[in-house]
Amino acid sequence: MSLATAFLRLIRVPNLIFIALTQILFQFCIYDPLYRDVVPEDDLLKFIYLVLASLFIAAAGYVINDYFDINIDEINKPQKMVVDKVIHRRWAIAWHFILSFTGIIFTALAVPILEKWYLILANIASVALLWFYSTNFKKGLLIGNFVISLLTAWSILIIFFSKLSVVNAFAPANHSQPKFFRLAFLYAGFAFICSLIREAIKDIEDIKGDERFGSRSMPIAWGINASKVYIAVWMIVLIIILIILQVYILQFRWWGLVVYAVVLIIVPLIVIFRKLFRASTTEDYHNLSTWIKGVMLAGILSMIFFYFYL
Repeated sequence: MSLATAFLRLIRVPNLIFIALTQILFQFCIYDPLYRDVVPEDDLLKFIYLVLASLFIAAAGYVINDYFDINIDEINKPQKMVVDKVIHRRWAIAWHFILSFTGIIFTALAVPILEKWYLILANIASVALLWFYSTNFKKGLLIGNFVISLLTAWSILIIFFSKLSVVNAFAPANHSQPKFFRLAFLYAGFAFICSLIREAIKDIEDIKGDERFGSRSMPIAWGINASKVYIAVWMIVLIIILIILQVYILQFRWWGLVVYAVVLIIVPLIVIFRKLFRASTTEDYHNLSTWIKGVMLAGILSMIFFYFYL
């Protein structure tokens, strides 16, 4: 494996593409159609900076996670290891700080510092959370899963909060504000719950390595069957919410979106639910994790419909 290939694997390029795609679709399929007449001239440049900030911070998180997971990864996924095999540990920690610092700089460039200082602070907190996730949180019960799910939702919410000055400025003359708010938190909530489900499935998949090195993940603390019940509860909640949403949007006659959601999101979730209690091997749980990732992708791609509906 070449050094360049190892670095791209280390920063999880497919996951970074997923983050960028999510933010791009939210910008161009939800925000732009709602506020196309009032978007500031420098909005696109600031959006690009914000996307780059998210990508650099996420990449730094993947690097530091692999740095602290060397021993566990030797058991769970030795064939995918990069740190200490291709990239030296010192370089890994150096890249973490370089990527994190660059992400914060891009955040400062993307938002007015005096007006939206809290977004810069939030991204600094994201860097800190990713560090503590790798060192402590991921070994604890539930807190690591919650942190990762929260940061997944934040990739959408940071775009939402960065637009509030435009949204609020034109609120009296524009009735799009409630739609923008609802769609932002709808997709953030969807990402949050899907991430909770996927992280719990991954905990079961990685139970051997986690158990050996003192982790208190859910399947270790509660057992695999109880973990499956936890996952199933979140899946039922998500499926019910999605069904209610489809009933609600039928009044607008958005048939394309309803069919898409049922076929590519709700039905796959039901299939995953059925497969969950039959799963017993590491491969089974890995496949379930992949299925959930596919559902997340389908959910994010559904934003395209709003480009035509809004």
